[in-house]
Amino acid sequence: MYNKLVRDRIPEIIEKDGKKPVISRIRDKKTLKEMLVSKLKEEVEEYCLSLELTELADILEVIRALVHNIHNIKFSDVEKLREEKERERGGFNEGIILEKVVDD
Repeated sequence: MYNKLVRDRIPEIIEKDGKKPVISRIRDKKTLKEMLVSKLKEEVEEYCLSLELTELADILEVIRALVHNIHNIKFSDVEKLREEKERERGGFNEGIILEKVVDD
């Protein structure tokens, strides 16, 4: 028993393997949000264990689904927010570690 969110074509792939998938569809936004957040955690954990680029692609796909289905915006809108934050606060490219802040 899996009871987990899978990519849209997974049932078709299972059928091509000669097996019969038993599926249901999420009908409400609250459940979809919960399942997407759970899937995001799963994919992040898989990436942390493997450091495989394919896992980053899976993370991105879940994020795209959250952006589209939960936040009802375009992915480009999220990219604009990311760019704005990078301009204001920088990125994570220089490997800076904040060890402490000394109050004078």
